[in-house]
Amino acid sequence: QVQLVESGGGLVQAGESLRLSCTTSGLQFDVYYMSWFRQVPGKDREMVSCINLGGGITRYADSLKGRATISRDNSKNTVYLQMDSLNPEDTAKYYCAAAASRTHPFCKDTVSYWGQGTQVSVSS
Repeated sequence: QVQLVESGGGLVQAGESLRLSCTTSGLQFDVYYMSWFRQVPGKDREMVSCINLGGGITRYADSLKGRATISRDNSKNTVYLQMDSLNPEDTAKYYCAAAASRTHPFCKDTVSYWGQGTQVSVSS
């Protein structure tokens, strides 16, 4: 049974930082591209960052570019998203996603598995 479990969300003030974690089980982590998405009620889910198998290639949405760092630890089956200088527009539910590299392109919206999400709320 594949599980993706996000943690690290919470309520912070503008300007503060959060580090989200997503720990996976039930899959061979090192053959999955990993991504973070976020969604605000009433809006489409938005990919905010992605990372390739070895962690050497990363991409970010313009909304987080320069304020976020995605990383992965293949020995811990975990992907992280460090977000700095948070602002109220970053308030959303953040989801971790895994895309099998054999069947899915890198850094696209199609994924194999989703986590349940972790809420990030930023107050002004």
